[in-house]
Amino acid sequence: MGCKCANRNDEEEKEISKNGLENGNLEEDDYNNNFKKNNIDLLGLNDQQNQNQNEVNENNNFNEDIIQNEKYANYPDKIVELINNIREDPVGYADTVEQSIQDIVTEEDKEDPTIKRLIYKKKLKVALTKGEPAFHEAIEYLRSLSPLPPLEFSQEKCIPLPDTEEQLNDHTFLRNQVKALREKTKIDVFFKDLIKIPEISGLLMIVDDTIKNPGKKRKALLSKDLKYIGVNSKFIGKTFVSYFSFSRD
Repeated sequence: MGCKCANRNDEEEKEISKNGLENGNLEEDDYNNNFKKNNIDLLGLNDQQNQNQNEVNENNNFNEDIIQNEKYANYPDKIVELINNIREDPVGYADTVEQSIQDIVTEEDKEDPTIKRLIYKKKLKVALTKGEPAFHEAIEYLRSLSPLPPLEFSQEKCIPLPDTEEQLNDHTFLRNQVKALREKTKIDVFFKDLIKIPEISGLLMIVDDTIKNPGKKRKALLSKDLKYIGVNSKFIGKTFVSYFSFSRD
């Protein structure tokens, strides 16, 4: 599906540098507010994870954490590879986003009967905000881009992860970790993600169908100014969490 690519508007690039830190903080606040309200996390915690949150005792949780973390230990490598593939061929990835629209469904929900969800392999169900319109916005954005250079992974820029669910749900924890890390290295943009499948994680960050500041994660992933990326991830109880950081130098 051919489309003539245009250069990115410079004003959008300036917006990233101006609001990058704010994005991470607001995304963090959105997550905690939604989690506390109704067990449906619009940033990606799926229904099955929510339902099972308190069903396993502490010893089983510990053993399962080890198994799960070993299984998904390569998430950082896979997500960085995926992000760089998207950067190198944004127009081609627009077709992937377009194909994923067929997996969006509207189904019954306890609190909102009109809520839309993205279904992945009949198991993973991710709540969306605008749904299909956000996917079309992402497609149009991708098809306006020229190829971008890959991001370089930096272990130095990886944000330390929480050790407990209490820290995970503390909206100040991520900000404090970044503040401490900035004493050693530069971090321009950061945020949290909760999807353990790299293909879906990347898709949802590109579509970026969130309540506040939609599209901000996408602009970070597809910035021509940001050069380095750090990714840390692991399971904390039944919840998979990853921290992303980006910088110019």
